Amino acid sequence: MRARTLILGAAAATTGAAAAYALALRPWWRAWGVDPADGNLALPGDDLVPDATVVETRGVDIGAPPAAVWPWLVQMGFDRAGWYSYDVVDMKGASADRIVPEFQDLAVGDLVPAAPDTAFEVRSLEPGTALVLYLDAEMVEEQAAAAAARGAGTVEATPANLRAATRLMPPMGGFAASWAFALRPLDGGRTRLVERFRVRMPAAGGPGARLAGEAFRFGAFAMTRRQMLGIRDRAEAALVAAGISAEHVPPPPAG
Repeated sequence: MRARTLILGAAAATTGAAAAYALALRPWWRAWGVDPADGNLALPGDDLVPDATVVETRGVDIGAPPAAVWPWLVQMGFDRAGWYSYDVVDMKGASADRIVPEFQDLAVGDLVPAAPDTAFEVRSLEPGTALVLYLDAEMVEEQAAAAAARGAGTVEATPANLRAATRLMPPMGGFAASWAFALRPLDGGRTRLVERFRVRMPAAGGPGARLAGEAFRFGAFAMTRRQMLGIRDRAEAALVAAGISAEHVPPPPAG
């Protein structure tokens, strides 16, 4: 009798959690930062994954001009200035809360590390306007082999938090992703930061695969949301600390 009660209780709890997710959490995260005007924008990098199976476009308003936001984008990356998200998941240490001069030089073709043995490639860079990163399954394999050859791709070289996050990733076969960051000037010296993921995921069917896909998308949303807010808060705080008016920030140098 006790076992039956426990089973029924667990089933009820699971059903309740699923209902709460479907009725409250899922609608919230699917709508956060979503503006039809952003989704309708043609952004650099849209052509990199034309057959994307997932397209996510989200934005946030920042009380600083594009020129004050841009340096935070340029210095992103693992073992660079960070991703400004949940560092316990994707960093070794903490993301920077200042502009780091040695990480301000970035050009098309450069690599932006995501881990000791994996890096995005810069495919498009328009200073003060747009940055596009790209990664696919073939690049991951090539980079892992190169890292192993130089002794940087061992298990010990990858922090435990990144190893755990990697286990949650979907299968890489056929995977490709573009990640665009676009800065649109707004009135009053403000900026609209728009991020767009275009991802091609391996085809998979069945309830288990759909559940895993939903979990992956929610995890990506949580990290992206925290990142966008982290960029916003840093850019705004830097202006306040410097005592600079948003209208008097010089434009970034041309690439």
